[in-house]
Amino acid sequence: QVQFVESGGGLVQSGGSLRLSCVASGSRFSIFAVGWYRQVPGKQRELVALIVSDGSTNYADSVKGRFTISRDNAKNTVYLQMNSLKPEDTAVYYCNTYPSVPRYWGQGTQVTVSS
Repeated sequence: QVQFVESGGGLVQSGGSLRLSCVASGSRFSIFAVGWYRQVPGKQRELVALIVSDGSTNYADSVKGRFTISRDNAKNTVYLQMNSLKPEDTAVYYCNTYPSVPRYWGQGTQVTVSS
């Protein structure tokens, strides 16, 4: 069983930056691939960034070059550094394993980017 707790969201102007954190419970965190996902009301949740156990990463085209995912296995934490934010990045951001497991979804953290 894994629980994820997201934090770091907020209101930021277009072009600004935010750093999201995701703390995971469980002793086997280091072996999981972890993804940051986001959801806008009325739309499906989408994968934004992914980090595998060996540290390799992958990004959605919409955030490539602006977002950076990283992990600190000693702290059971995954980060999402978001730069050059755009209004279309406004969403609730969640973390989960990849592939995602439905019972692992947390409350998420709201990111709002004003134009």
